Amino acid sequence: MGHVNLPPSKRSFRQWRLLDLVSAAFFGFVILFFLMVFTPLGDSLAASGRQSLLMSAADPRQRHRLVTVVELGQHPQSIEACPADAVDHMPCEDPRRNSQLSREMNFYRERQCPLPEETPLCLIPPPNGYKIPVQWPESLHKIWHGNMPHNKIAERKGHQGWMKLDGPYFIFPGGGTMFPDGAVQYIEKLGQYIRISGGNLRTALDMGCGVASFGGYLLNEGILTMSFAPRDSHKSQIQFALERGIPAFVAMLGTRRLPFPAFSFDLVHCSRCLIPFTAYNATYFIEVDRLLRPGGYLVISGPPVEWANQDKEWADLQAVARALCYELIAVDGNTAVWKKPAVDSCLPNQNEFGLELCKESDDPSDAWYYKLKKCVSRMSSFKGELAVGQIPKWPDRIKKAPSRAMVMKNGIDVFEADTRRWARRVAYYKNSLNLKLGSPAVRNVMDMNAFLGGFAAALNSDPVWVMNVVPARKPSTLSVIYDRGLIGVYHDWCEPFSTYPRSYDFIHVTSIESLIKHPGSGKNRCDLVDLMVEMDRILRPEGTVLIRDSPEVIDKIARIARAIRWMATVHQKEPESNGRETILVATKNFWKLPSASH
Repeated sequence: MGHVNLPPSKRSFRQWRLLDLVSAAFFGFVILFFLMVFTPLGDSLAASGRQSLLMSAADPRQRHRLVTVVELGQHPQSIEACPADAVDHMPCEDPRRNSQLSREMNFYRERQCPLPEETPLCLIPPPNGYKIPVQWPESLHKIWHGNMPHNKIAERKGHQGWMKLDGPYFIFPGGGTMFPDGAVQYIEKLGQYIRISGGNLRTALDMGCGVASFGGYLLNEGILTMSFAPRDSHKSQIQFALERGIPAFVAMLGTRRLPFPAFSFDLVHCSRCLIPFTAYNATYFIEVDRLLRPGGYLVISGPPVEWANQDKEWADLQAVARALCYELIAVDGNTAVWKKPAVDSCLPNQNEFGLELCKESDDPSDAWYYKLKKCVSRMSSFKGELAVGQIPKWPDRIKKAPSRAMVMKNGIDVFEADTRRWARRVAYYKNSLNLKLGSPAVRNVMDMNAFLGGFAAALNSDPVWVMNVVPARKPSTLSVIYDRGLIGVYHDWCEPFSTYPRSYDFIHVTSIESLIKHPGSGKNRCDLVDLMVEMDRILRPEGTVLIRDSPEVIDKIARIARAIRWMATVHQKEPESNGRETILVATKNFWKLPSASH
C-alpha cells in the first residue's frame, strides 16, 4: 500500500511542534549571528563576558589557592592571560572603579587601588600588533602605532604639533598646546629669563605634560624632567611619553601631596596644565612651593596668564606668588616666570589668602597618601645648601654627598660607600652577566628599592633614565636622590605602580622580600606572586629583571618566574661583595594572545 499524503490540516501535532522548533532555532541563530557581527551589541556582550571572566578569577578562596601553589612551584602551567581588553589596564587608575567616587578636588582621578583579593591573578597581554619598541634616541621622534593604537590625541592635537599618524608610526614633531612651533623654540624663549644650560638646573617637574615633549627636549640641556599627567580623556598621554623613552608617570594633583620629597625640583613647569593654583586657599600653589627648591623657577604658560576673561584668576595668582615673596622675572605673552626666594619664607605676613607657615613638627617630605596641607612648608636646617646656585652644578652633584644625607647616622660615609659599591656591581652586571645595560635596547629603567640612588648613579654615562623608587615604609632617602640630580617617587609595593603596562625595559631590585614585609614584625603584608605579576605588567616584552636576595628567596623567585613566563638564570654575586646574596636575571617572553581571542 502506498503512502497517503495528508493535507496540512491533518498533520499530527508532534510533526508541527518539531518543525516549528527547528525553524525557530534556525532563524533565531541567523538573527543572533547578525546582531553579534554587525551591531554594537556584539561588542558589548563580548566585553561584558570578558569582564565577568576577569572578575570570576578574583574569587578570594580560589585566588589564595592559586597564589599558594605558584609560590610552591606546584602550578603545572603558566598563570593565564588576562582578556584582550585589559592590554592597557592600570589597577589603581581604573575609570570603571573610580568614576563612582567624589569629584571634589578631583579625588576620583587620584590613585584608588583595589585590594589584592579583588584583583584577578592574570598576565596582561600586549596588543595584537605589538612590536619591540623603537630604540632611543629615534623613539623621541617616532613610535610604532601598533604598540598603542590610540588615535585620539593625534586627531585632537595634531594641529598643535603634539603627534601625527604616519603609516605604521606615530611621529612627534615636538609641539604642545602652548608651543605649537616646537619645544626647542619654547625652551630657547625660556632661556632668555632662566639660565637653562650650564648645570645650574638639573631636576624639573612638568605638570600636565601631554606627550612630554618639553621634558624630552630638556634632556639636550642636561635637565632631567619628571613629567606627569592623570589618566584622562586623552587616555594615553603618559603611555606615549614612556614609549618615547621620556621619564613620566601617572598622577593627579587632587587631594593629596604628590609622591615626592620637599624642595626636590630646580624647575617646575605648567603649560596649559589647567591646575587651579589659587583655589582652596591656594592649596595647589602651596604644594608647588613645597616641591620647588629654594632659588628655583616656576613657569606657567597658558591660562590664567594674561588670558582673556581670566583677569581675576591672573591677579590672584600674582598675589599668591607675592605673598610667598616669589620674584616675577618676566611675563612674555601668556608665559610667566617666577623665582622662589633662596632664603626662609617671608611668612608670616599680611596676605589675603591667610597663608601661614606649617608647624615645626611637620615633615614637608611626608608624601605617601598624605593629605594636602593649607600651610607653607618650612625649609629645613640645610636650607642654604639646598638652594639653586648653592648646590653643586650638574654633573658634579651626582658624586658629592648632599647635606640631606646627614639625616642618617654616618650619612656621608654611607653615601660614599654605597656609591663605590654600586659602581663595582654595575661593572660586574655588564662585564660578567652580559646584560644589555649601556646598549640601545635599554632606555627606561626602574630601581624598585633605590636607597640613595647608587645603582642609577652608576648608570649615569649610559643612554638611560632611572625611576628610583623609595618604598614608603623604608627610610625616607628620596631627597638625597633628588639632591644628587636623579629622580624618583615614593611607593608601597603592596600596591600596583602608577604606570601603564609595558613601561620599562629593565627592572632592578635588591632585597625584594623586604618590600612586602612589615618593618617591625617581619610578617608578610602581601604576596610575592602579586608583586611579580605587577612587575610583569610594567615590564616590556623581552625586557630584563635583575633581583638580588638570599639564596632561599631567589629559589622562591625562580619558581614564580616560571609561572609568569620568564626565562630565569641564577648567578653568583660579584666577588668583592660580602653577604649571602645571589642574583637572578630573567627575561620576559614575548607572547601574544591567540588570534582567535580577538
